[in-house]
Amino acid sequence: MAFERGSVLRGVAAGVLALTVLTGVSACGGNKGGGQFTTQSDEPGFNPFKGRGGKAAPQAGAIGVNGFLWRASLDTLAFMPLASADPYGGVIVTDWYTNPEKPDERFKATVYILDTRLRADGLNVTIFKQVKDAGGGWVDSAATEQTATDVENAILTRARQLRLSNIKN
Repeated sequence: MAFERGSVLRGVAAGVLALTVLTGVSACGGNKGGGQFTTQSDEPGFNPFKGRGGKAAPQAGAIGVNGFLWRASLDTLAFMPLASADPYGGVIVTDWYTNPEKPDERFKATVYILDTRLRADGLNVTIFKQVKDAGGGWVDSAATEQTATDVENAILTRARQLRLSNIKN
């Protein structure tokens, strides 16, 4: 067998790869008990489980976004069918909604809640629009920016109402 340049290096690389995979797989199944991971919260220094400014990470049952914006977004878009909602990531996606008065166009909305504070810049709404073509299929069309702005304003207004109703005198 003739010596081919690079064949030895390929063999070594394949061996290292196989050894790495075997080591990784064998490390996965060794611990049968459900180990407990604890942190020392009173110790100074770096703690990856604390947020910026020394604040503790959110509790297990808490959502990761502003609750008023979240509830207001769901209330405002309640007329549209909901495709998915992620309260920890702050994303609401609706399914296509067709207005019975205009059956030749339909809309879809995506809401991103970007902050834990009730702020106008903590909300981003994207509206998608489709219209029926001559063949009866749906074709993407540009929704006006004013539509997304109107939905954002409606959500912010509802969030302010929810916050005011929650303030105790």
